[in-house]
Amino acid sequence: MDQQQIPMPKQSPLYHAIHRDRYERQALMKELEKITGRRILVYISNLTHPDSAITREDIAPFYEIVASLDDQSDVDLIIESPGGDPNAAETLVHTLLSKAKHLRVVVPQAAKSAATLISLSADEILMSNTSELGPIDPQVSIPTVLGYQYRPAQAFLNGLEMIKKEHVNGQPLNSAYLPFLQGVDAALIDFCHKSIEHSKRLAIKWLSRSMHKNNPLKAKRIAETLINIDKYPNHGSVIGYEEAKAMGLNIVYKSDVDEDWQIMWRLYTRYLVYMREKQAIKIFESNSASVMF
Repeated sequence: MDQQQIPMPKQSPLYHAIHRDRYERQALMKELEKITGRRILVYISNLTHPDSAITREDIAPFYEIVASLDDQSDVDLIIESPGGDPNAAETLVHTLLSKAKHLRVVVPQAAKSAATLISLSADEILMSNTSELGPIDPQVSIPTVLGYQYRPAQAFLNGLEMIKKEHVNGQPLNSAYLPFLQGVDAALIDFCHKSIEHSKRLAIKWLSRSMHKNNPLKAKRIAETLINIDKYPNHGSVIGYEEAKAMGLNIVYKSDVDEDWQIMWRLYTRYLVYMREKQAIKIFESNSASVMF
């Protein structure tokens, strides 16, 4: 074969070989971008890793991939995350919206908690049969007999009300409550109330700028549903595409035979396998920028 016909990488052959997985993912990304006419950003977390939550450490690498966009781009954000800090999520959204004219969030599998909040900033959310969002009730560190553990803020407040009612009714205080009550103070109670209001406020804010910009009452109703622990008592509750759509979110369903979704799924599975092999925690990637740790 004529050597002129063989496409040569811009990088040196050895460097390209070492990083071939990334270049193959980015080539697939470019192929999908040609089909959709949209730029693709990827934020994939290893759901099995204890450090996979959204934190402020994500801001710099996320900025790196957003900076590769042109102004006023149509953007597809492919996201996989268990959630995390809503304040960090807010900064990620502001960074993304500084470049995006139209934003679609693509959920191959799981965008939970604060990642669901990020999804609410999109003009539409692409989901399929494997996709799930989750409730946005904030988790706070609560003292327990096993030490400090994360619990839903509203569940903590509900527990306090239950103890209060028992005490008012003259029942002796259950000794099991004592370790819990010893770590409770007014500041913690106030923090729980404010955390709940903060998550709700962010959800309303982003829904009001995207899917329901002309319907703030609907944005408020969706936010109140997503934060309702009576409806979603488990923080890991699955909200599939049908339920998300019935809730009022602008969901675009993609079947497993949809050609665009098949390419997105191929791209997603490459990240899954690569992260398992490299024991990576997170990958941030565009067609020209890549950060992994």
